[in-house]
Amino acid sequence: MQVDEVSKTYREGPAVTRVLHAASLELAAGETTSLVGVSGSGKSTLLGLIAGLMVPESGRVFFDGQDITDLDDTARARLRAGRIGIVLQSGNLIPFLTAVENVELAIELGGGGRAAPRARELLSDFGLAGRLHHLPRRLSGGEAQRVSVAVALANEPDLLLADEVTGELDSANAEQVMEVISDASRDRGLTVLFVTHSRDLAARAARRLRLVRGEVRPV
Repeated sequence: MQVDEVSKTYREGPAVTRVLHAASLELAAGETTSLVGVSGSGKSTLLGLIAGLMVPESGRVFFDGQDITDLDDTARARLRAGRIGIVLQSGNLIPFLTAVENVELAIELGGGGRAAPRARELLSDFGLAGRLHHLPRRLSGGEAQRVSVAVALANEPDLLLADEVTGELDSANAEQVMEVISDASRDRGLTVLFVTHSRDLAARAARRLRLVRGEVRPV
């Protein structure tokens, strides 16, 4: 994964805010990278560009050698469904589906087979065998985020993007969620980029980056 001098500006009426300015980074396969920065520095925007949820005003984003900024919305959505997992601070669970149904749906949308047994196995690996049939509102914060990680990993992606997934959790649950992500990276050869405000969590990554004035810099 390579991001090459991307820029992004937001406009609201006469106000213009440039959040990214020629930002570049490269993610090595199988490596875990943390990204820190003050609120409003553009961290979530950068993850959105990497995921193909938006396109930059200038610059390029390459995934496995392919310039995804040249793809249309449908092609980028197909790429995300099969090869990029995303976990958000607010979670990515459908509230009226149980934990196992959320994972099954992700597998089915990605075109995978054997959704039910694969979903149960994945959730069991994350210590959630006793929560398969619980709705999100009946899960603790840490449990819900672990289910969200399972949804993101349901189709065995090559890249996991995690945006402040521990921001609303206590230290014990935050540690548990990060342990799940670390184990997935190690066991599956997964490339991980996670955004955090926590210096302690950022230090767990093999590589640490900081977003400053719209540019990506090493820590």
